[in-house]
Amino acid sequence: MRQIASILIFLMLPVAALAEESRLMTGPEIEAALNDRTLIYPGNIKQVFYASGKTLYDNGSPSWGNWAVRDAQYCSEWPPAGGWSCYDMQRQTSDGSLRFISDTGHVTEGVYLE
Repeated sequence: MRQIASILIFLMLPVAALAEESRLMTGPEIEAALNDRTLIYPGNIKQVFYASGKTLYDNGSPSWGNWAVRDAQYCSEWPPAGGWSCYDMQRQTSDGSLRFISDTGHVTEGVYLE
């Protein structure tokens, strides 16, 4: 009986690890993760998040926008288009990357530029 319990616990460990790895970040966690930090996205795209609430997105053509944390989501707006878009965020514990998740489920993943 003890062997069966041990096996069941062992089989449940990967599920628990995945749950922790994919936990949504809180507002204060998002703020701390982005404030005055730089992320690199696939394709060598860079984004700087300034404490002032400004953000610089550079994919070869720099674009200035604004960022904020609202209701435990990362939100951004890019003039002149106007309007804010908000995203859930996750920190991947396995590699420290950050995931931005749109309301449609699209995921953009970035890593810190150190």
